[in-house]
Amino acid sequence: MTTLYIRHPARAEGEGALCRFALVEDGGAIAQQGEGLLPNLADMVAASRRVVLLLAGADVTLLAVQAPPLTGPRLRAALPALVEEHILGDPLDCVLVAGPGLPDGRRPVAVVQRNWLEPLVKTLLGMGARAVAAMPSQLCLPLQPGSASAGIGAGELLLRQGQYEGLGLALDGNPSAVLQTARALAGDAPLVLYVPHEQLGEYQALLAEAGPGIALESDAWAHWIAGSKSSTLDLVPGLGTAGVAQRDWSRWRWPIRLAIAAIVVNIIGINIEWLRLKREALAVREGMSQTFRNAYPNQPVIDPVAQMQQNIARAKAAGGQVSSGEFGWMAGVLGEATRTLARPPGIASMEFRERTLTVRVKPETVDPATTGQLRTALSARNLSLEETAPATWAIRSTGAP
Repeated sequence: MTTLYIRHPARAEGEGALCRFALVEDGGAIAQQGEGLLPNLADMVAASRRVVLLLAGADVTLLAVQAPPLTGPRLRAALPALVEEHILGDPLDCVLVAGPGLPDGRRPVAVVQRNWLEPLVKTLLGMGARAVAAMPSQLCLPLQPGSASAGIGAGELLLRQGQYEGLGLALDGNPSAVLQTARALAGDAPLVLYVPHEQLGEYQALLAEAGPGIALESDAWAHWIAGSKSSTLDLVPGLGTAGVAQRDWSRWRWPIRLAIAAIVVNIIGINIEWLRLKREALAVREGMSQTFRNAYPNQPVIDPVAQMQQNIARAKAAGGQVSSGEFGWMAGVLGEATRTLARPPGIASMEFRERTLTVRVKPETVDPATTGQLRTALSARNLSLEETAPATWAIRSTGAP
């Protein structure tokens, strides 16, 4: 993905003015650069991950106002009153964005006309831009500590005097006038002036006339890209929702419809299968109930499976068959198993409840080795032994005898 940087001409230049642009890859390499009308950049705007607008300095006013220690929505609500005496016109007609607080208690504030910036940002969003940022060009100039920076281009002079101090002036591009104006605005501070490469020699010849302390540098996109990354005054958030790309749901219309249709079909299919299984379960239960009624016509049907098991167990007991889950069976098998031990344990008591035989053994007769042998002997007879407490065993059936 790439980032598209656009140096937008001053508002006074009119709609036909050319924009300088640079298409920058994620690694920082410039893939393409040039000039063109904004509408002609639609393909690059749509293909870029982000669009960064460098607004003409003459269109953005930078102020430093005394502000209370407010943040977030409270600060945004207070900004119109704070800048009212510093600007012409109604502050509510402007986009106001505040920067971080300065050591002296002031806050930098960028001001731009809403009715100009909002249509510009919406135009880029309409071209397919995913995200748009708008920076004052004067704050994208490189700045060395203790010095000032200036740049010329698109019929204006840009000057940066501090991290949040700068301005833009419309000039006719006369090199001599540019040098003298830049020198005067910079005061006594050393000045670095960035000029187009093709005019570097012309400015160099006039440098002595402008006064000392001016260094010339060839203008390049690298300066503006690095400066925009260090700037924190992005004006687009001041537009609110008007500066955010709206999701185009029309392209998702048919995928959403197909997804909803698939969900409905699956829900209908699940319900049909559930009804079929429910009918089968009712038929099976009715069949079991009928079988129980045929076998035991005098008994009411409550739970045919459990009732059938109970009746079969009673029938086996009546016929002399002992179930492995009965007290007599468990007690007899325990007695046989203990007689095979070299040192049988002393049984203090036995209790049978819920098909579990609880045996309490005299503690002095408990031997871990003997207990292990007894567990093995009971396991061979389909009984399990679990020590639930010291000298207490729980014996349960694990299957048919």
